[in-house]
Amino acid sequence: MSSTIFNILAVAVMVAVVFVLIRGLINMMRGGSGNTSNKLMQARVALQFVAVVLIMLALWFSQAGN
Repeated sequence: MSSTIFNILAVAVMVAVVFVLIRGLINMMRGGSGNTSNKLMQARVALQFVAVVLIMLALWFSQAGN
């Protein structure tokens, strides 16, 4: 059960990573603010960290369930 929750959360965070990445690319292509690009990159890195942690937790709980 916990594994399923972590899987769903991991997918949600991965979708958020893709959204932030696309926003950053659009900002860069339009010649937007460098400060905005930097903030988006920081947000992407933080979201990727959260995604990796959730994936590892899902793997750990799925191993513990077997």
